[in-house]
Amino acid sequence: MKVAVIDINGKETGRKVDLSDAVYSIEPNKHAVYLDVKQYLANQRQGTHKAKERAEIVGSTRKIKKQKGTGTARAGSIKSPIFKGGGRIFGPRPRNYSFKLNKNLKRLARKSALSIKANDKAIQVIEDFSFDAPKTKNFTAILKSLGLENKKSLFVLDESNKNVYLSSRNLNGSEVVTASELSTYKILNANSVILLEGSLKGIEMNLSK
Repeated sequence: MKVAVIDINGKETGRKVDLSDAVYSIEPNKHAVYLDVKQYLANQRQGTHKAKERAEIVGSTRKIKKQKGTGTARAGSIKSPIFKGGGRIFGPRPRNYSFKLNKNLKRLARKSALSIKANDKAIQVIEDFSFDAPKTKNFTAILKSLGLENKKSLFVLDESNKNVYLSSRNLNGSEVVTASELSTYKILNANSVILLEGSLKGIEMNLSK
């Protein structure tokens, strides 16, 4: 699949690059995509929720009323869950929500996500660029020239670039990642995926193993 390369001003350079059919033109596997997105979201959960149960409540252990003759149910402790201030029945406990997926399935999910974006014409390839210093104004100018100022965008770099990353950090709708950090969730969450020319080889190497 051939895609035109554009510059940071949104103009065509007259060059085209080949995007591998094995990465960008496969039949999407929706279940693999579902599992990978589910794992990504599960890994974001802290799992630190906790409620005190009956044994953890601080309070008197005195029997609060006599066993018989009151006309009501027996009650042995003020810490019982049926009383205000008592422990919670089956309350949440700290837990780890993460689960394992094998590498082949995760690769299939990322290739499926890229194929979905390619099919929707939501992938653009631009020339490599860098900034001399972190400037949000410079990054915003690139978004504007690409018509992405009001859309969610994902920029994929070949390697970490501190100035480009810091320039985009204040913008809620835009994210910058390297080829090795690419995830199914981030691909699908963006309206447009912007691949820097230098990142193409790394993406294909990572997903063709």
